[in-house]
Amino acid sequence: MTATIDPASPADIAELRQLYYAVYGPHYPSALGTDPDAMLRLIADPDTLWLVARCPDTGALTASAAIHGEPGGRVGRLEGLAVHPGHRAGGLASALTDELCRRTLGTGRLDSVYATVRTVSAGPQRVVARNGFRPLGLLANAVDLSARESLALYARHSAGVLDRRIPVAEVPAPLAPLLRAAERSLGIDYGRTRTTAPRPVPARPAAPADRLEMIEAPGFVRRRFRDRFPGAERWFYPLHLPNTLLVPDDDGFEVYAYLNRAGRYSSLVAAYPEPEAAAAWLEPITRALTRAGAGYVEALLPLARHDLLSTFLAQGFIPGALYPAMRPETDGDGRHDYVVMSRTAEQIDFRGVVADGPLQPYLDAYLSTWASTYLPPFEVAS
Repeated sequence: MTATIDPASPADIAELRQLYYAVYGPHYPSALGTDPDAMLRLIADPDTLWLVARCPDTGALTASAAIHGEPGGRVGRLEGLAVHPGHRAGGLASALTDELCRRTLGTGRLDSVYATVRTVSAGPQRVVARNGFRPLGLLANAVDLSARESLALYARHSAGVLDRRIPVAEVPAPLAPLLRAAERSLGIDYGRTRTTAPRPVPARPAAPADRLEMIEAPGFVRRRFRDRFPGAERWFYPLHLPNTLLVPDDDGFEVYAYLNRAGRYSSLVAAYPEPEAAAAWLEPITRALTRAGAGYVEALLPLARHDLLSTFLAQGFIPGALYPAMRPETDGDGRHDYVVMSRTAEQIDFRGVVADGPLQPYLDAYLSTWASTYLPPFEVAS
């Protein structure tokens, strides 16, 4: 029996919260399925398309998913995909995903849509793969639900977008396994990209009071952030509004982060005046977020920024995912590739990770880079 698919409305909020509780229990870390005010804002947001599926006989809400877009960057995020446990055999997840992509990618509103997918089983990976999404990498220890879980990053591009990628001359050598995995998975070519040694990390100048202040005032932080960054082109991470501000005693820079205490993760969104100003402070910035409860910290960096990638590598960040043709160049028709760099303060239990076939090269690449970063080289004594 074919379900009815319609846009979500404010009248659906109570039933949507019941749906997300039935699917995820009390640990779902997103406001999309738990916070009525945030849900109302998303339903009214012109850059968000939120669809729900209903039983044609009873009208009961059986599934939900949304795509939240960034018009300037022409990238969207598939989020909140949930199907009621009693209706999982009818293909509702695929139907909703396909309809969302048809109404966004198919109309030219967006150039790509990404999704983070659970790896506790192969099912969620296969759902998005059936709808044209391809794996981009692994986000190890990315979120805390009932336990710490790793997520897979998938994306679907509009026709011709990958052909507009801007070539990158060189990258730090530890990114080589990730590039090879992307070539195998996506059929793109990095054969002309050289791998060279990471560049020296800038030394942090000594200061009488070597401290960071962390300000958690979401309204203030967002207002100040919009004053500093009226456009999204200088953000580390699109589609993430910060709720936390980190500044040193001398006010030499400002780092904006999104801290999710429910999911115990954090994303670095932007740095003012430029990322270079905060580069030498990356270690204390990461420690401050970890102390605040983030067992996982990530940043999205341009593949062409050898200097920033080197800085993050030096502080134990692992390149886990590669998003090709993610964001447009400022002037022109080209698209820049980006890398997801992450660091976790907790032990990674890969025994719980199920990597469907296309995702396996990224798991192998992550393990290889993690081992070379955190394990000492073997020495043979004669």
